[in-house]
Amino acid sequence: MARQTRADSPRYAILVVDMLNDFVHGKLKCARASRIIPNIQALLDAARKKGIPVFFCSDEHLPIDTYEMKIWGPHAMKGTEGAMVIKELKPAKEDFVVPKRAYSAFDGTGLDKALKGVYDGRGANAVIITGLHTNICDRHTAYDAFVRGFEIIVAEDGVDALTEEDHVSGLQYMKQVYGAKVKKVSEIIKNF
Repeated sequence: MARQTRADSPRYAILVVDMLNDFVHGKLKCARASRIIPNIQALLDAARKKGIPVFFCSDEHLPIDTYEMKIWGPHAMKGTEGAMVIKELKPAKEDFVVPKRAYSAFDGTGLDKALKGVYDGRGANAVIITGLHTNICDRHTAYDAFVRGFEIIVAEDGVDALTEEDHVSGLQYMKQVYGAKVKKVSEIIKNF
């Protein structure tokens, strides 16, 4: 087995997907979301101490986003309380906030460019996905990370969905189809 060198060691970035008032407390409430908040908090605290960049990738919809409104109704509308990150995970001043209008955090956003700019321009090469929903926005974000060549780590106890079945199927899909590593938050932190 080849020894990992500094040049190819992981340069992590944390993606916090849709941990918003509308998804945790409001219009599209995921009752299961409360159980992942402490795990995401612990991950963000550890990441910030190590200088690992944190990206809040959050829905910020416009009324013209009919593709999602037809399915889910108006949610996380730009400028509303529902589109704000929950108070428990409020972004720190050094964190990045990436508004999105589609399931994937990469779709039509500057996330890819921002990830390439961190680590003094060397860029992140591994993304750690947290947030909601395992089978929708997390899964679509994982796809876009996969086709861009990022190592994908999914925080098993830092993501969730409306049902256990949706959560498990999302994890299995990302692992099987995108080669994502599914790990507990405690294990991820140990690897920092």
